[in-house]
Amino acid sequence: MSNAPLKLAVVIGSVRDGRFGPAVASWFTEQAQRHDAFEVDVIDLAEAHLPLELPAVPPALEPNPQRPEGMIELTRRLTAADAFVIVTPDYNRSIPAALKAAIDWHYTQWDAKAIGFVGYSGASGGLLAIEHLRQIFNELNAHTVREYVSFPRYYLLFDAEGQLLEPDEPAAAAAAMLDQLHWWASALNTARAVQAAA
Repeated sequence: MSNAPLKLAVVIGSVRDGRFGPAVASWFTEQAQRHDAFEVDVIDLAEAHLPLELPAVPPALEPNPQRPEGMIELTRRLTAADAFVIVTPDYNRSIPAALKAAIDWHYTQWDAKAIGFVGYSGASGGLLAIEHLRQIFNELNAHTVREYVSFPRYYLLFDAEGQLLEPDEPAAAAAAMLDQLHWWASALNTARAVQAAA
């Protein structure tokens, strides 16, 4: 097996105007780089074309449907990833529509891969979205790790420059999640390689 670092895609799930997701993703990316077990790729869904109209045949039956030109790079980067961390708020007690569209336009990209979550929102800290994402990714045969990072009332936790006022506890939570993510991503990466060689 290769000793190359596993590829971690950090996906910014919100595309709305004035979103705080890039600041949270930037903080988490620093934690992942400090963890030093992954090669990190930050994927901003605002840079992809994500129509809500899905193909007539679902990706579960046609894993490589014709996708819009503006989605091809996103698909390539999702395919290349060994693991994911989804950075998401919750909107109306669920996940952003753009994030759901990105998930539904793909299938094999999530299959047998490890996924972690960083949530931010008002009182819930993104946990309502995270719970929905666990159900969705379970249906796609992905493994969601137990540990997560949550920022309830995030606007009180970060300063105007996007820096955490009290970083120690979130950093510890991120390290715990990254440890779990690396363990599962390594195991699943090995299992996928064995299956491909069979």
